[in-house]
Amino acid sequence: MENRILGLHHITAIAGNANRNLAFYTQVLGVRLVKKTVNFDDPGTYHFYFGNEEGTPGTILTFFPWEGIGKGINGSGLATHIGYSVPKGSLEFWKSRLQHFNINVEEAEIFGEKLISFQDPDGLQLQFIESSTTDDRKVWTTDDIKEENALKGFHNITLTLKNAAPTIKVLTDIFGYSLQKHEGQRYRFSTDAIETANLVDIIESNEIEAGKNMAGTNHHVAFRVKDEQILMEFREKVIAAGLNITTKINRDYFYSLYFREPGGILFEIATDNPGFTVDEPLNELGTSLKLPKQHEPLREKIEKVLPKLS
Repeated sequence: MENRILGLHHITAIAGNANRNLAFYTQVLGVRLVKKTVNFDDPGTYHFYFGNEEGTPGTILTFFPWEGIGKGINGSGLATHIGYSVPKGSLEFWKSRLQHFNINVEEAEIFGEKLISFQDPDGLQLQFIESSTTDDRKVWTTDDIKEENALKGFHNITLTLKNAAPTIKVLTDIFGYSLQKHEGQRYRFSTDAIETANLVDIIESNEIEAGKNMAGTNHHVAFRVKDEQILMEFREKVIAAGLNITTKINRDYFYSLYFREPGGILFEIATDNPGFTVDEPLNELGTSLKLPKQHEPLREKIEKVLPKLS
């Protein structure tokens, strides 16, 4: 791996009910609950991490399930669509499975890749895509979802913006992405630093209403780097571009920096290290509530406040 952005690390979204969110992603979509912890800034709210067996960067979708939060608007100024890579030939399986759970499914094609599009219970827009490139990532399987159908991890993230040029400059000049394809209002950027989870699509439109960041919307998009040294190199690049960025933050399972790109979307840069097995063995990931060190003395109080998980 090089001193470069290695595609997507994780994507974090907002949900309105912890039990419903947990059930949908583990039981309907069949991804693994890799980590059950709390929001660092609001420890009365869970922070769920879903991914493959190890929670490999590029497979991790996380949620802040704020109980009863109002429904958001998935619009301009947000990351609006999460694209998962699925095995070739699996779309019919997923279409049938989702319809079995009374989920409306739409079929489409983007840049020659077949996909189905649907919403999770909060309205978060998901796309399952048969990638045109080889995807050999290990999958997490369940009794219902075997290897030939299981989710591989992220294919792409779609950003919706009124003016794409300043955001494109961040992707190309700071993150090292390049324009791969352009069709109508959609631009696709890619990095050759890694072969999967390496695509960012941008939809540029003045006609889409502004997004509202509540349930059913994406909170932030995290891009991947190998380690802390490279993380801090990118901090200098962001500062040199005239953008405000946080100091390094320890998120227990990775180290992070946060900044808002010019279109208003919250970007994070996150490290591979130390990973999710730092406080749980691989075979027990997600089975117990893990608290940040600063909140551990309040465990009893926090556990009383958190919703009971069925």
